[in-house]
Amino acid sequence: MTRKLASTNITSSPLRYKNLPLGTVEPPATNCFPSILRAKKEIMDSENAAIPSNRLASYKHGSKTNTELRQRRHEVTVELRKNKKEDQLFKRRNITAAEEPTVTSPLQESNAQSPVALKFEEILAFINSGNPQKEFSAVQAARKMLSREKNPPIDKMIGLGLVPICVKFLEKFDRVDLQFEAAWALTNIASGTSEQTKAVIDAGAVPKFINLLSSPSGNVAEQAVWALGNIAGDGSKARDIVLEYNSVESIIYLVQNADTQLSFLRNIVWLMSNLCRNKNPPPPFSRVEPMIPILSQLLDHEDAQVLADACWALSYVTDDDAVKIESVVASGAVPRLVRLLSCDNPAIITPALRSVGNIVTGNDTQTDAVIAAGSLPALGKLLRNSKNSIVKEAAWTISNITAGNQQQIGQVFESGILHVLVEVLIKGDFKSQKEAAWAITNTTTGGSTEQIIHLVEKYPVMKPYCDLLDAKDSRTVRVVLSGIANIFQIAEKIGGAENLCTLFEEIGALDKLEALQNHENEEVYKKAFQLIETYFTDAEDVNPECAPKEVNGALEFNPSAAQQQSGEKFSF
Repeated sequence: MTRKLASTNITSSPLRYKNLPLGTVEPPATNCFPSILRAKKEIMDSENAAIPSNRLASYKHGSKTNTELRQRRHEVTVELRKNKKEDQLFKRRNITAAEEPTVTSPLQESNAQSPVALKFEEILAFINSGNPQKEFSAVQAARKMLSREKNPPIDKMIGLGLVPICVKFLEKFDRVDLQFEAAWALTNIASGTSEQTKAVIDAGAVPKFINLLSSPSGNVAEQAVWALGNIAGDGSKARDIVLEYNSVESIIYLVQNADTQLSFLRNIVWLMSNLCRNKNPPPPFSRVEPMIPILSQLLDHEDAQVLADACWALSYVTDDDAVKIESVVASGAVPRLVRLLSCDNPAIITPALRSVGNIVTGNDTQTDAVIAAGSLPALGKLLRNSKNSIVKEAAWTISNITAGNQQQIGQVFESGILHVLVEVLIKGDFKSQKEAAWAITNTTTGGSTEQIIHLVEKYPVMKPYCDLLDAKDSRTVRVVLSGIANIFQIAEKIGGAENLCTLFEEIGALDKLEALQNHENEEVYKKAFQLIETYFTDAEDVNPECAPKEVNGALEFNPSAAQQQSGEKFSF
């Protein structure tokens, strides 16, 4: 049931438990089965010595291989992706107020230039006049119309035949003012719909904009970057057209140029992020790979917008296979991304967290790099962030770490992060609870016997975990049922199943299992039925002392369950 794409071999490793700060009170062992660890350690020692890659197949839920258990990454992370597009603008118009002769940002129009008010017919006549001054006035007037905040007449300008004429003007290197106005007008046309952007591409604008990246005029070069950003942001096909003309080399030069101003750099990094964005298909990796070391270096920049777009770019690159993830790890980006998790700007935290979360979907070595950079304490803090979307992605990231090997699961225990994860299960919003449930289920799937017992004994996890059996989302219910099955299999193996059954009755989980036998989802009711049939219906195996008794018309469970609720432990 785990969600990592890459298959890793689960090997035995030294058990690591959390180190609580001095003065921290250990939580009571509520919602757990008895202290099996103390009485059954000799069984676990013999088991842990022989837990190679066949461990899951031998006694986990069914006979699924690691690869099968880790194949869910893309299907379960779509939701994390699709609701985030508002966090980054993929197209931008260069807008000026209709009554003002100057532009707000980032490019400034000279105050000496007076606004020219022309009608559509006059624009068409002027632009085809062959008179340089009239050509400039017509393009400037068109640009001003296209820069209106509301209802710019993009289709009207395309219909007038303005696009190919402006593209031709991009070659007028002896008339920089005309180049600039033409580039600006085309930028705003490309900020529209895909059909409108296609009109700019089809007119041959892309190679001419790329040539303008080396323009001696900073304003012209910056406007060309802006236009290319809008084109690349339109989708995979348009993005690849920009990449095919070897734009990356010129882009890298601009980033490394000491004379590049901050406003210009912001647009360049935004363009880089759009060149890395979009899947189905992803960009040709050979084209974007040279940008990765540059993006990694930009993570040390002080500007928030540069940082955010650099993080977004890396999040797009890492949302793929282990080879592409490795290029980001090798660039030295991981410690920088982890450091940004502790900043106080959600616009930076969100893409940095996305990047880190993507990296831990890679192989064990890549996940180790994220852990070694100190990510677990930072993730623990993000689980208490005021933004639910950040809490959700932090829990998702942790769930992919717990989908790793037993040493990585041990480091999660050591970090103390599970205390906060239980808080999310108890009082987080549902989307965050769902990811926290994945983290628990992945722990029960890939953890050692001792780790799973430690999870259930030392953390008050079972009640909030089982409460999700009431969720309306059938996938979440299936995830929790799989984790419950894993825990029961461990409990049965070491002789603790009866006590776990008692706990389930005590916390109301048995009632939830029984209700799920009427669930509309076939897999849900089959899983629930199998659990009840296996662990709750064989009267001959039930210890009479563990069965509930009727006292004064009410059911009373055995005193040992009450002892557990008060924090005392059983012994066998």
